[in-house]
Amino acid sequence: MSPAGRHLVLFSGGTGGARLARLLGRVAGPGDRLTVVANVGDDFEHLGMYISPDLDAVIYHLADVESRDLGWGLADETFRTLTELGELGGPTWFHIGDRDMATHLYRTWRMRAGAPLSTVARELAAARGVGEHVRVMTASDDPVRTVVETDAGAMPFQEYLVERQARDLVKGFQYAGASSAEPAPGVLAAIADADLLVFGPSNPYVSLQPILAVPGIRAAIARSGAPSIALSPIVGGQAIKGPLAAMLEALGQPVTGLHAVLALDVGIRGLVVDPADRDLVPDISAQGITPHVAPIIFSRPEAGETARSLWRRDWSA
Repeated sequence: MSPAGRHLVLFSGGTGGARLARLLGRVAGPGDRLTVVANVGDDFEHLGMYISPDLDAVIYHLADVESRDLGWGLADETFRTLTELGELGGPTWFHIGDRDMATHLYRTWRMRAGAPLSTVARELAAARGVGEHVRVMTASDDPVRTVVETDAGAMPFQEYLVERQARDLVKGFQYAGASSAEPAPGVLAAIADADLLVFGPSNPYVSLQPILAVPGIRAAIARSGAPSIALSPIVGGQAIKGPLAAMLEALGQPVTGLHAVLALDVGIRGLVVDPADRDLVPDISAQGITPHVAPIIFSRPEAGETARSLWRRDWSA
């Protein structure tokens, strides 16, 4: 660790991880550096545009321009284009706002010109005003696509979640393309340089496992001398956001943050759970994981101190 500050690497999916990233960026001390490795398993092409929902969520939250009302997309959003598209008979199941569309158009234009996704991510973060002490990286520049196996058949993640409203019974997951993918430039170096590796309060199956499925990333985490900690994506038996609780139930797992994190299988040293789940402490300890109880609903002010502790606490103890 540099005497001037610490380097924290956050593995992030969408809203939960993005909210944590924003807080970490806000409370970082002098010399601290934050690297966010964003999931690309949710990415897909729609209406001719390349859409990267988790990456955009991270950038929008870090830049403090996300819609607080919607929980996704940009603030002060309008949907005139989507409305017109519907009147023409086009697909409107995936909601894209007029401001948000500019992001997708820019990314598609740059990628068709030959720029890799990781380069476009840096450009978008800079254009949105993300602080210089924060780096936003994609897990890979290669296509990695989460496929959800359900009782209605295997389907792309966005079809399962958005078009079909997560109503199908989940049986498992695939990460198409992951076996031949490579980590995006800088990801392995960031992991090797980290003082702390943090798995955000994100869905382990569809937000974090697609990152870990990219060859080289899991091995780099294992080689790293930095402790790995996770924040529970479950509070009081409910997912902070999304269908994780239903997924755990369908897979025969208890709906707890402990069982969600165990699914990652990355040698987590510490697990942060909300005070509502204090009763999990003995079970966490029994797994050889150090429990930490602190507020983890990052849309609430009291969670700010939790973010500060991620920077300052000695997690190797």
